[in-house]
Amino acid sequence: MTRQDLTAGHKPPCPPSGAGSANPGAAQGNAESKAQGHARGTARNIPRNVPQNAAQNTAKGIVLMLIAILIFTLMDATAKTLVRDYPPPQVVFARFLGQVLLAGLILNRRAPGLMRTARPGQHVLRSLFQVGAIGFFFLSLQHIGLAEATAISDLSPVLITLGAALFLGERLGPRRIFGILAALAGALIIIRPGAEAFSAWALLPLMGAMCYTGNALMTRSLGLREPVWTAMLWGGAVGTLVTGLAMPFLWVPVALADLWLFALIGLFGTMAQLFLIRSFSMAEASSVAPFTYVGIVFATLWGVVFYDEWPDLWTVAGALVIVAAGLYVWHRETRAKAG
Repeated sequence: MTRQDLTAGHKPPCPPSGAGSANPGAAQGNAESKAQGHARGTARNIPRNVPQNAAQNTAKGIVLMLIAILIFTLMDATAKTLVRDYPPPQVVFARFLGQVLLAGLILNRRAPGLMRTARPGQHVLRSLFQVGAIGFFFLSLQHIGLAEATAISDLSPVLITLGAALFLGERLGPRRIFGILAALAGALIIIRPGAEAFSAWALLPLMGAMCYTGNALMTRSLGLREPVWTAMLWGGAVGTLVTGLAMPFLWVPVALADLWLFALIGLFGTMAQLFLIRSFSMAEASSVAPFTYVGIVFATLWGVVFYDEWPDLWTVAGALVIVAAGLYVWHRETRAKAG
């Protein structure tokens, strides 16, 4: 999945491909913005059926998150098919254009009002990071496997933790530093710099993860001050405009047989974000965030089924290290917030 998409439809950020690609590190930022609406009160004032309803909502939130990740990875698999015959910027253009059209269709007359913001500069910068994140991820799919690209892009949760400490002043203890270093080691296992099997193209999803980190931090800085639809509309509009500027120079006529694939790119991206938003509105971010790593499983499955891409032992080992490190960092952040 393109982790990079995961912050486009909710705030603060959560995970993504692209790019390609809701994730534990980014999802922690969502805990405040998405969970503050839950009713709180003393035990005396809580109805007896609330625990049961809360459990049901958590279960529904997890199911919605899994659906979102499934759709995101299907979008990435579709993109991998298209970038074999079309320039990646053209595929990214279709991704954002579809988001603008579908969001406008859903919001109808409310769309112009939701585009109004007192922070246009922040939205533009956040959207440019998102364009870079998805663009790097889609470009990598021309050269490396879907599972490999997804595993490397899953560095973004721990990179967000590092970026929040460097740029937002959030506390970073030695255990989280260990988790970040372990995740980076996992990425090096997959990329294997200096080895005979090394491919420089494997650096593209890493660059995408860095762009996604910038996108997530910008989204987190917006906090509760903007509606989620504002971020979606601005992201779609800026992405369409930026990639559209390149279309006169890169455009390849779309074959009639491929039109439905281009339509799917926009549809999948928008649908996945809507499921993601709904997931975080029903359940605590800390409850659903770990399930975003299921994207690696889905990506591996689509790679095998559609492209006969079987990940090698190094990719599997590196992916396991990244997931374990990401879950460890998420666990430490959850305990820190609870304390």
